[in-house]
Amino acid sequence: MTIDLSDDLFLVHPDGTADGPAAATLSFTRSPTVLLTFAGNRFTRAAARHYQSEFGIGAMDWRMLVMLTREPDSSVSHAARTIGIDKAAVSRSLRRLETLGLAAARDGDERRRHWTLTEAGRRMHGRILDSALERQRRLLNGFTPEEVEAFTTYLRRILDNIETLGATDP
Repeated sequence: MTIDLSDDLFLVHPDGTADGPAAATLSFTRSPTVLLTFAGNRFTRAAARHYQSEFGIGAMDWRMLVMLTREPDSSVSHAARTIGIDKAAVSRSLRRLETLGLAAARDGDERRRHWTLTEAGRRMHGRILDSALERQRRLLNGFTPEEVEAFTTYLRRILDNIETLGATDP
């Protein structure tokens, strides 16, 4: 279902003030895409600092621990498509996890390797999961279970729409 949304829902216009916009542009407070980007960037930066200081790995490495727990025996291509990160970043993370003894690849061509967590990787995932769930609870403080479900539904719809955008962009 397509609903026509007015551009004015998302824009700010010049108002003649010194700190106002020079031309019509996206609002920092009313544009969902801007807010989603800001939230994602800030969340990832804070998560990266937290996981590095507490567990010695980065946010991307945590994503790969989750990915390989959820879907063991994943290839770089599959992981990149699933989590929406480029293959080079996935490969770098997997090499770091391998160096740390947290992940291992089945032998084969570099592009076709399938990755799994080692026992140490599964233990690390369990340790970080408790911390990640606590951070998520704090992030969603004040939300009702129904609001969390609605928000999650909206995010899934946005992800579906992103797939449609990618299929139609030149």
